[in-house]
Amino acid sequence: MNEQSPNDEISLKELVEKGKEWYSYLLAQWKAILLAGIIGAALGLTYSFSKKPVYTATLSFALEDEKSGGLGGALGLASSFGIDLGGGGGGSIFTGSNLTELFKSRSMVEQTLLSPVVVHGKTVSLAEMYILNKEWRESWNDIPKYKSIQFLPNADRKSFTRVHDSILGVIYTDLSKNGLAVGQKDKKVAVISIDVASTNELFSKYFTEALVKEVSDFYVETKSKKSRENMNILKRQTDSIRKELNGAITGVAVANDNTFSLNPALNVRRTPSARRQVDVQANTAILTELVKQTELAKVTLRKETPLIQIIDRPILPLKKDQLGMVKGIVLGGFLMGFLMLVIVVIRRFFKQII
Repeated sequence: MNEQSPNDEISLKELVEKGKEWYSYLLAQWKAILLAGIIGAALGLTYSFSKKPVYTATLSFALEDEKSGGLGGALGLASSFGIDLGGGGGGSIFTGSNLTELFKSRSMVEQTLLSPVVVHGKTVSLAEMYILNKEWRESWNDIPKYKSIQFLPNADRKSFTRVHDSILGVIYTDLSKNGLAVGQKDKKVAVISIDVASTNELFSKYFTEALVKEVSDFYVETKSKKSRENMNILKRQTDSIRKELNGAITGVAVANDNTFSLNPALNVRRTPSARRQVDVQANTAILTELVKQTELAKVTLRKETPLIQIIDRPILPLKKDQLGMVKGIVLGGFLMGFLMLVIVVIRRFFKQII
């Protein structure tokens, strides 16, 4: 043990000497490190001025989707007549995570981009607003196939060319990756939040509201489609039977007029009147049942129509994320100074090896 003490003491002395040597070397390089820090601070300040602030619009909503449990008896009565009133509605195709994915789907985002908004007194689409904000048209002036491209409000998506689709695809990719976030902030609360971030405050607000409206209309239409179709069928059947009943009542009156003061012994002449009377009774019974079923279908449609209740809307001014001057100077100076320090250490390390 005693023989190893001098070696341990020498190793510790060498380590201390190495530390002093590195400290003296780094201290001698303070000018280069300081200069790099100053350059980094200047770059950070320049970046803070050139970097556009990002505005985030947030909208939260709750989904009310009533089921037809309380209508079991009514639906059973209707089904006994062979009529399907759509008790199943739209099923569960857009529940839970499927609904959040619907907000981020390409079809919903692109349809929203064609929604009209008023900017500086002029009605344009959100796609045009996005293009103007990105200043793409300045670079398109030299490209003939892009120069004439326009995205009119509520334009027919089917009439778009390959170039239109390409531009919308780029916008969708940018929004889905960098600007659009949908989800539940708290898993215990059934409230869905939508965040849209962009460098244009009005675009963030308008796009958020338009997207919720577009998805809400599509969702409600899809969920209530079956019930709505059944109700429309019942309405057409009711109108048809009512028309037949009116015709039968008129036929009875005409037949009675033809047999007025007829000899009671001539019963054959009374046959059309009796036949028409049977038609009136049959059509009356059918119409009564169809009216009942139509009213049940209306109740079912109201139950199957979900409600997207908006809780919080984006209100100007929106939340703004911006790299401040002080933060830019500190971050730039620290990063460049640290980078120079690493370069100095690596350079001395290789010199010692050589």
